[in-house]
Amino acid sequence: MAYVISDDCVSCGSCAAECPADAISEGDNKYVIDADKCLDCGTCEATCPTGAISAE
Repeated sequence: MAYVISDDCVSCGSCAAECPADAISEGDNKYVIDADKCLDCGTCEATCPTGAISAE
């Protein structure tokens, strides 16, 4: 179960900076999580200031 980033993302980059698997990258209008790289650790969810990240 990978995590996903909703449209509430403000592209601050805090999640990408904290991801231990380097699974988060900047997309067109928001950051995106590569499900194949995601470790399901939840670090990104805890780091997101807008609550835009949740378990899929």
